[in-house]
Amino acid sequence: MPRVIAIANQKGGVGKTTTAVNLSACLGSLGKRVLLIDMDAQANCTSGLGFEKTPNESLYPVLLGEASLEDKIKETEFDGVSLIPSEFDLCAAEVELARLSFDAGDGKPDHHLNWLKEALQPVVKGRRFDVVLIDCPPSLGKLTLSVLIAATGLLIPLQCEYYPLEGISSITDLMEQLKSSGVNRKLELLGVLMTMYDSRTNLSRMVVAEVREHFGAKVFRTVIPRATRVAESPSHGKPILYYDPYSAGSAAYEVAAGEMLKRLA
Repeated sequence: MPRVIAIANQKGGVGKTTTAVNLSACLGSLGKRVLLIDMDAQANCTSGLGFEKTPNESLYPVLLGEASLEDKIKETEFDGVSLIPSEFDLCAAEVELARLSFDAGDGKPDHHLNWLKEALQPVVKGRRFDVVLIDCPPSLGKLTLSVLIAATGLLIPLQCEYYPLEGISSITDLMEQLKSSGVNRKLELLGVLMTMYDSRTNLSRMVVAEVREHFGAKVFRTVIPRATRVAESPSHGKPILYYDPYSAGSAAYEVAAGEMLKRLA
């Protein structure tokens, strides 16, 4: 059965989408069949893989019951990687989920938040993919909650600075609440991936040391360096592995993908 991994952090600018795109490409290059789902209305995963932001191509019609999730899968030019794109209309999904919650008004759990889990069932049971990666919005709203309910693993990209460090407890607390309440007992912390690491600064080293002290073996041994080539690659619609395969950023994501496979196994 394919593992469904949420890539999430409520703080923006921590390398979440960059990680989603580049891990997908690296896993694909290792022979894995990967489905990347862009759940962020900014659609940066979509453009990062060379796709246009096209109306009605996101999962919003699936939420409304007007399409199936399988209908939205696009093949990419990158080995082993398929994509469900996003676009601006996905903003309305957050509003729609809030409306459904309000309409229920019965004090019971928001069962409609299971929509993504239910929509993913044909893909999970069909074994078409080895792993499903979902890039979450940079918030802990209802869309992100829907992803965490559907996922079996949580990967947290964390920038090597103190502000992102202060907020990591929010998403881990939410994960524990989902598990303890029985909403999703299968959800586990796959790991914390340190991003934008600058070996020249004491700050980066201090943050990494503090995160390792707190999370122990859950922190990936691989750290992703702050690299200009990694930042450039989305503007060309390519993961770093295809934009500059011999760069330090590409090497780091390849090693991180190998480490991720070991954790999934």
